Amino acid sequence: MEICFPLRTTAVMLLKLCCRPPLNQTGRGRQSTIMKKNYFELLLLLNFASSVKHSLRYFLTATYGVPDFPEFIGAATVDEVQVGYCDSNIKTATPRQDWMRRLIEEDPKHQEWYSQQCLEEQQIFKAYIDNFKQRLNLTQGPYILQRMNGCEWDDETGEIKGFNQYGFNGEDFLALDMNNLTWTALKSQAVVIKLIWDAKKARLEYNKNYYYFNRFPNMLQKYVHHGRSYLQRTESPSVSLLQKTPSSVVTCHATVFYPDRAEIFWRKDGEEIHEVVEKGEILMNNDGTFQMSAELNISSIQPEGWRRYDCVFHLSGAEDDIIVTLDESMIHTNWASSPEIPVAAVAGGVVAFILLGVAVIVGVFWFRKCNEFQQVDGEE
Repeated sequence: MEICFPLRTTAVMLLKLCCRPPLNQTGRGRQSTIMKKNYFELLLLLNFASSVKHSLRYFLTATYGVPDFPEFIGAATVDEVQVGYCDSNIKTATPRQDWMRRLIEEDPKHQEWYSQQCLEEQQIFKAYIDNFKQRLNLTQGPYILQRMNGCEWDDETGEIKGFNQYGFNGEDFLALDMNNLTWTALKSQAVVIKLIWDAKKARLEYNKNYYYFNRFPNMLQKYVHHGRSYLQRTESPSVSLLQKTPSSVVTCHATVFYPDRAEIFWRKDGEEIHEVVEKGEILMNNDGTFQMSAELNISSIQPEGWRRYDCVFHLSGAEDDIIVTLDESMIHTNWASSPEIPVAAVAGGVVAFILLGVAVIVGVFWFRKCNEFQQVDGEE
């Protein structure tokens, strides 16, 4: 399997975005119809809307033999928002949100702890790579070792889930089963490392009780409290229909929405459809909002039947869905005069991967490849 490198990840993400209709979309008008849910639908969605799961994730990446790239990078995210960053060049942790800066001003030891962790983890990861090279009989680099760990907290039920996963050279490698405190080898090469790490029961027990079900949840609750005005805001999107050519797929594109707890899908005669639909992953814009899309293959749909189809966007916490009917006059295309369309927001998805910082990029690329998220027992 081809080895994935951090810098290549940016190119892959950009390629996905570039494959969408170009930014000079044109069209003959756009109209979004907002339809209120009936009372029964609201009751069905009540549980989903009221219970919010918050997450604290740490993305750590160590490299060996990768030129012009830090040997170590660390990033912290709260509810998918980057709040802290460090690397082997700056040698200190820096906040990335105003509310986090204020928190550190109130508690300077908080930043000291992160800076110390950054230095310690750098040495630990360096030792891990050396050990992997020896145990796995590796002779040629470069090598990239990554970890994503942290916790998830349900603010309604109080349920806490810890997770700890490793990737090596762009592939899922090891995942910790928090229930049994054993490592799961996600590829055959990882078995030898699993057996060694499984034997360290005392350390696994300590890390579980101290970090994943004590310190991390306490920190997450503290962050949600301090950043609640930012983290718990709701921003409604702009929803557009895009198309490259008259025969290509029609893309329903929603952008500048927050939070990322959202769904987008196509319906026919009021019923959700799947067989001619391809959904894209949620991407972050450069302003911290999100965008997502769903493509509808219209090759087998007769023009007179277009209006039987509509695109639905649902945002968690919002009272109304945004519904856009499939209509030629509502599609932004490449072959007519230029209308008003929020192209800056679409472009923001590309710019975000640069402005957000390489830490989050290199941290998530192997966890979310192919629009999937590796799940293991006891973890998200």
